[in-house]
Amino acid sequence: MCEALKTQYQVCEEEEIGRGRFGTIYRCFHPNSNEPFACKLIHKSLLSDSTDRQCLQNEPKYLSLLSPHPNVLQIFDFFEDDHNLAIVVELCQPLTLFDRIVAHNPLPEPQAASLVKHLLLAVAHCHRLGVAHRDIKPDNILFDSNDNLKLADFGSAEWFGDGRNMSGVVGTPYYVAPEVLLGREYDEKVDVWSCGVILYIMLSGIPPFYGDSAAEIFEAVVRGNLRFPSRIFRSVSPSAKDLLRKMICRDASRRFSAEQALRHPWILSAADTVDLT
Repeated sequence: MCEALKTQYQVCEEEEIGRGRFGTIYRCFHPNSNEPFACKLIHKSLLSDSTDRQCLQNEPKYLSLLSPHPNVLQIFDFFEDDHNLAIVVELCQPLTLFDRIVAHNPLPEPQAASLVKHLLLAVAHCHRLGVAHRDIKPDNILFDSNDNLKLADFGSAEWFGDGRNMSGVVGTPYYVAPEVLLGREYDEKVDVWSCGVILYIMLSGIPPFYGDSAAEIFEAVVRGNLRFPSRIFRSVSPSAKDLLRKMICRDASRRFSAEQALRHPWILSAADTVDLT
């Protein structure tokens, strides 16, 4: 554990919050205020290549750039020594958006609208500052103690603020945009596609593109044949389906930006106060 971390925070190694490929997340406290935080402790020995190292350097870099914002996970400290990296962030609830979708799917339209509205607020903030997340999925969407949505995990994020396009196949099956899989250069609207897929799943209980393997899922995504099966979507409003068509649009030049999606009537009609639990 980083010595500098131990001098500034009390890390509760018996209170493990989560575990990932490179390390563990613990509850920690600031000795002066006794305020709780989450500490992601990463062991450098587990980093197998330069891509892994870049992902872990991305997290504090982009969180620092994007904080504070009410819908982006806030970073408080970052420590590094020869053997470890430690990132101190705000403490969130243990259940992610993925857990909520599994428990309550499909979601009522007002609840889905409120969730995607706050997700789009986070994405629009990132894009205004020149950052594309590139791996938006329900597992990377957290909730703080006040139930505010928090976009997290910026390990795959990329800077596009100087006007350049991005490249490289990153993302997760079901949520990745077709232009990423086709090996083309792409822009920040890959994030809007991912948000659209999440909205589709919240409203229907199924992904818009699926298969029995990652390869089959990718093939379906590249085809981009968006459908609304009547048996599943019979109670979904035309306005919600209109927004889905504009977010999950195979032609990225015609796809909505995050700002445009936020101005859609279906989003504008979303209640600001909705029980998200």
